[in-house]
Amino acid sequence: MKLQKATMCGLYAVLELATHRDQQISAAEIASKYEISLNHLAKVLRTLVRARLVESVRGAGGGYRFCGNPKRVTLLDIIQLFEEVGPDAEPAPPVDHVEGRTLHKVLREIDDIALASLRAVSITTLLKINEKQKRDPEVKAVVGRAASGG
Repeated sequence: MKLQKATMCGLYAVLELATHRDQQISAAEIASKYEISLNHLAKVLRTLVRARLVESVRGAGGGYRFCGNPKRVTLLDIIQLFEEVGPDAEPAPPVDHVEGRTLHKVLREIDDIALASLRAVSITTLLKINEKQKRDPEVKAVVGRAASGG
């Protein structure tokens, strides 16, 4: 699945903020960590604030904080803020033959499965996977080799 840049920024921001729920993190820190344009991230964060997943804290030591329920917020909740998803995102072309209708039916079922999968993955689930990958020495070795170009 290919996601737009804004969607990926939103997912990174939510994961970073949800990982450090007891802290306020500046947009600059998030932008730097994920090599995202600060201006682009600021727009994404405004969308997340309007959706009440993130809150903005002003003043010295201000920044952003995740305020959603990580057990209830899903990948689909975040992706839908930035993209049209689901079977209605693209209208079905008019098809006058059985093969076209069959293909459209199968593709629609695939869309339904993808939506169900996105709806089933919570922020808590992502955080657990993230922590497991940080602890798994095999994953660390693969990441280390990739970073060193080996």
